[in-house]
Amino acid sequence: MVRLIRVLFFILLLPIVVLNAQEEQISISGKVTNPVTGKPVPGVTVLVEGTKKGTYTSNDGRFQIKGLEPGVYSVRFSSVGYETLVKSNIYVTNVKPVILDVELVEKVINIEGLEVRGKYFERFVETTTSTSTFSAEEIRRAPGVQEDVIRATALLPGVAVTSIGRNDLIVRGGAPFENLFIVDNIEIPNINHFGTQGTNGGPLSIINIDFVRNVQFSAGGFGVKYGDKTSSLTQITLYNGNEEKFGGKAVVSATGFGLNLEGPLNEKGSFFFSARRSYLDWVFKAANFAFVPEYWDFQGKINYIFDTKNSFSFLLIGALDYVQLNNNNDDNIYKNSRVAVPEQKQYFSGLTWKHILDNGLINVTLGRTYTNFNTYQNDSNLVQILKNYSAEGETSLKADFEFRLSNIFTLSFGNQTKVGTKLDYDIFVDGKFRIDSVGNPSTYQVDTSFRTIKNGTYASLSTSIGRHRLAFGLRGDYYNYTQTKFFVSPRISVSYMINPVSTIVFSLGRYYQSPSYIWLVGAPNQKLEPIRADQIVLGYEHTPFEDLRVQLEVYYKRYSNYPARVFRPQAVLSPSGFDDLSSDIPFGIEPLVSEGKGWSRGVELLIQKRFSPQLPLYGLLSVTVSQTKFAGLDGIERPSTYDNPLIFNIALGYRFNPEWEISYKYRAAIGVPTTPFLSNGRRDYSRYNQGERLPIFRQTDIRVDKRWFLKNFNIVTYLDIQNVFSTKNKSGIRWDFRTQSIEYLQSIGIIPSIGIYFEF
Repeated sequence: MVRLIRVLFFILLLPIVVLNAQEEQISISGKVTNPVTGKPVPGVTVLVEGTKKGTYTSNDGRFQIKGLEPGVYSVRFSSVGYETLVKSNIYVTNVKPVILDVELVEKVINIEGLEVRGKYFERFVETTTSTSTFSAEEIRRAPGVQEDVIRATALLPGVAVTSIGRNDLIVRGGAPFENLFIVDNIEIPNINHFGTQGTNGGPLSIINIDFVRNVQFSAGGFGVKYGDKTSSLTQITLYNGNEEKFGGKAVVSATGFGLNLEGPLNEKGSFFFSARRSYLDWVFKAANFAFVPEYWDFQGKINYIFDTKNSFSFLLIGALDYVQLNNNNDDNIYKNSRVAVPEQKQYFSGLTWKHILDNGLINVTLGRTYTNFNTYQNDSNLVQILKNYSAEGETSLKADFEFRLSNIFTLSFGNQTKVGTKLDYDIFVDGKFRIDSVGNPSTYQVDTSFRTIKNGTYASLSTSIGRHRLAFGLRGDYYNYTQTKFFVSPRISVSYMINPVSTIVFSLGRYYQSPSYIWLVGAPNQKLEPIRADQIVLGYEHTPFEDLRVQLEVYYKRYSNYPARVFRPQAVLSPSGFDDLSSDIPFGIEPLVSEGKGWSRGVELLIQKRFSPQLPLYGLLSVTVSQTKFAGLDGIERPSTYDNPLIFNIALGYRFNPEWEISYKYRAAIGVPTTPFLSNGRRDYSRYNQGERLPIFRQTDIRVDKRWFLKNFNIVTYLDIQNVFSTKNKSGIRWDFRTQSIEYLQSIGIIPSIGIYFEF
């Protein structure tokens, strides 16, 4: 292993032969707008910290600062009546012009005689609690994250995962299917390669980090603008292509290799495009692995500014996931008999029109999402025991309106209609593995299709008076395929600024989520109700320094109408991401009723330090203490499948100079409960989640980054070592039918990886 580490460091330092970078002055440019009205903000003071460079925005909100040299900077934006904002981690090079799209939030809280200083942490118009942001650069350099947009959120308080190396997020006790993901105003059913049907998990995000502007994550308490999910909200904003010159990047990373291209489209538009392919299939084949995955993904966006009030953008992202089964010996055949093979083809697209009004703005998005599932499983005799050939496609039209009624009142309202235009299912489940509550086999086969309609309408009024900010909203949701059709969700949020550095926040609201489509075909004539969750959050935020934030929150969430399992009266539906017939009935293809109940409560602490020129140390510390319980049809409360009583994260990084950077991450968590097995290999559901908890999870990751700023291209290299101490963490238990005993699912040990980027 020592020799391997030496080789990887040699590769990391290989580009030293081209170290003689040419200094060339460059610039930072961009535009500053008001997020409520969409209008440009003129007269904003723009300063590059640590230098004497600065300027003011023009009448159209644009700015340009010339005379900079390659390096990393922080840029401060300040204006009378607006909250000062500092954008950090701005890398400038000779290769790619830096263009910033900045939104300044109006100063809604005024304290007599005091000026609220600028912050490195953005304030949001529509949310007040449980919200954090990541820039693309923060995600990229996080060790063990593999530059995955979704995996980075697992560092935040209140967030757990079903297994390390997967993106099945457990947020405040909620199942992965309760999380909402939005990319450029398009709601995405599943944002991962090899995604688990009916939920939002998977091993790897399909989003290319190179085109991500920022990620906003809310663990709860989000406003009425967002619905049909009961736990978290993740909004991913992609930047537009380079408007000044053509360029690109060739990438070899921990997960695959690819090519990015971007550039202008005449004087009013721009584009970007990327294509990536994994190389793990080559490695797995060489190692004679039984299960050999391969994926591709593609990403493209066109942005066009029609005039000063109208702009259009079109986004298309697709993914292709394939699996080859290497059944060349009995051991591999047995291993593959315990896997539901998830081959998929998916895409999502959206056409967005943005129109600026005199006192507000309009956003309209026409979207389309589609996934083709080809999931199957064979037993150890290569006889098919599971077939799920299905397709799920939705077309949506979403319109959002923001109006400034006065200096203290803002009105937001909108509507979204989704039509399930292609919902086709051809499913077979062998009865030997689909056992009912008394142990009888229940073979199931269905070939059906149907259509659905969802509609969500919301209105919200926000106001700021003195030190208070108040937002109250109502949301109405309609689902044509549930027993009850219409639901109303009231929500309220309040913030009170104690002093310029301390704020108390509070939110209270009701949330509904419609059943996943595949649950509707899990039994004949299955009818379900939307899940209901009532949530309350109380928090305190303190920013003793501009680049340091301390946040403490307590929450309580109560569930009703949760999908309870008829064949497992002790349990509610809780997909793990590894569902297959050898473990249990997968994807909710079983009788379900909306009679489950549960609750989750917890305390969360977040301490976050952003990079600043004064102290180039960055990182965060998060601690979550929580408890989650659910009751199935038998009415007895038991610990949830996702009950992690304690989660601890610490991530630190230090930038020695613009070229060298090192980062560190440590995660620990108390294990989740397990269900014991009977002697015949079936789970003993009479003791559901009453078995021993999994051992404490511990993992340490380290990453080193090196950059070369050259005249005509840049080189970025990194070495990322996951699980440095090769800890054999256990993520679950299952039955080994060969040895007739329990075995643990556990990590494979240390995982070193390298990455090389060529930017041109």
